[in-house]
Amino acid sequence: MSDQQHNPIVHQTQPFLAEPAMLKAFGRVAVFMGGDSAERDVSLKSGQAVLSALLSAGVNAFGVDVQGCLLKTVEQPEFDRVFIALHGRGGEDGTLQAILSQAGIPFTGSDVMASALAMDKLRSKYVFAGCGLATPKFRTMTSAEDAISIAAELRMPLSVKPSREGSSIGIFKVISADQLVQAWQAAAALDTSVLVEEWIEGPEFTVSLLQDRALPAIGLSTDHVFYDYDAKYLADDTRYCIPCGLSADEELRLQQLALEAFRVVGCRTWGRVDIMQDADGKFWLLEVNTVPGMTDHSLVPMSARAAGISFEELVVRILADTLEQNGGEPSHA
Repeated sequence: MSDQQHNPIVHQTQPFLAEPAMLKAFGRVAVFMGGDSAERDVSLKSGQAVLSALLSAGVNAFGVDVQGCLLKTVEQPEFDRVFIALHGRGGEDGTLQAILSQAGIPFTGSDVMASALAMDKLRSKYVFAGCGLATPKFRTMTSAEDAISIAAELRMPLSVKPSREGSSIGIFKVISADQLVQAWQAAAALDTSVLVEEWIEGPEFTVSLLQDRALPAIGLSTDHVFYDYDAKYLADDTRYCIPCGLSADEELRLQQLALEAFRVVGCRTWGRVDIMQDADGKFWLLEVNTVPGMTDHSLVPMSARAAGISFEELVVRILADTLEQNGGEPSHA
């Protein structure tokens, strides 16, 4: 992309139009949505929004509610590339990406490895820590007996979460060893891998990434204990701050941290990074999202708008990167 080519931080960008040659190169585009994960309802909303935008842009697109065996979906594909709007397990964890890669079908977003790594919060935190990026101190919890040692090692309050769920599903804030056991039991019902990390008191921010550039950061404020599922998708009182409330220098540090997290996990094209700031002003990485929500409450479209990028342009930009996966020609035309 020519605009902002040498600047990884984007404040405003020039319009990006889908030319007839690009629309032809896209071929038939399947928007995968729905799925069988706990985030199915959100995925359906994301997929419908993406599909509407692609059709409005003149793309030959159609929706596919992916349920059951993923292999059957691509056995005899009637499409040339896939826009992935599936959230959670099966669609965001590398499973679908592996199937599409093996079939030679270009798809939006990160590749197999980065998708699997980003979906696993525990292992992505090992990568953050190993690369010297600040992330809250953490432990994995495998049984109720771990509560005493974890409570002694980590500073309360703690966050307990399934390692491989999204949309803040199954996350608990605890202030005692007894609560830790209860929260672990609930989280373990959703995932065999449970992550426990120190709770960072302070404002939460999210940074959207598009084609290796950071869009304007968003500050999040909610009356809930934290930015949970209800606050993300259902509540009308969640406050989204753009500008994010940080100084220019602080926002630059925040965006650079997000870009570095995106890079070390190996992500590509687009995504979102969630970050906390403590009372001393230090930023702490929480997680990288490789298929963020694209609903009317979603953060990536909000951040894109602040950079002068419409929703229609956003989805076309994301889709355009798939042309580099097969030399720009439809795979099955």
